[in-house]
Amino acid sequence: MPGNGAVTRSTLRQQIADALRDEVLAGRLQPGREFTVKEIAEQYGVSATPVREALVDLSAQGILEADQHRGFSVPECSLDDYRGMIQARSLVIDGMFQSLVGGHPAFRDPEDPRTAAALATVRRRGEEAQRAAAAGDLTVLIGYDLRFWRELSALFGNPYLADFLHRLRVQSWVCAVQYLRRLTDLRGRLWSGHTELVDALARQDFTTARAVVAAYNAHSLALIEKLAAG
Repeated sequence: MPGNGAVTRSTLRQQIADALRDEVLAGRLQPGREFTVKEIAEQYGVSATPVREALVDLSAQGILEADQHRGFSVPECSLDDYRGMIQARSLVIDGMFQSLVGGHPAFRDPEDPRTAAALATVRRRGEEAQRAAAAGDLTVLIGYDLRFWRELSALFGNPYLADFLHRLRVQSWVCAVQYLRRLTDLRGRLWSGHTELVDALARQDFTTARAVVAAYNAHSLALIEKLAAG
């Protein structure tokens, strides 16, 4: 059928993008590391076209940097970059919480079966993230943390907002892992207040929800600042 090739290429493009993003988040692709389309295509045993498309996608998301002459590289993230990401993330999340004060439909009735089920799902993601944080398993934590925030932001019913926040969170993790991977033992060092945040939202306690996020940001920034200082 005429469309099969395009569908296959699109799927392959996404698979390659996901794999490379995971490599960056796992710290296996180091900051400043340069590579070409040809190199990645040979690594995965695929043609250049879906690889080029995947790399362009990741560049648009801020996960990679593109250079017309040298190819692609993992961006080197400064402490000021991380501070800026935290600030941007805070403004987006605070805006989301502000929309709840007037009675957002998704949180107006926490006892509604659909709302309760959605919050329960998000809470389970939070529980998994907390277990990973307690164990110091950064790779698992990042996966569950991204899913937690993606599903939580989806409850606000604005896909553009959810996508924007997701990109910010991916970028901030890309930046943070460059520092966090310096530690051999992360047990007890990582934030794990996910369920506290969900519980505050479920009882419509938006003051506490804001305080939880503020504490999260302060904790994250203090840890990265300490690691950056050596």
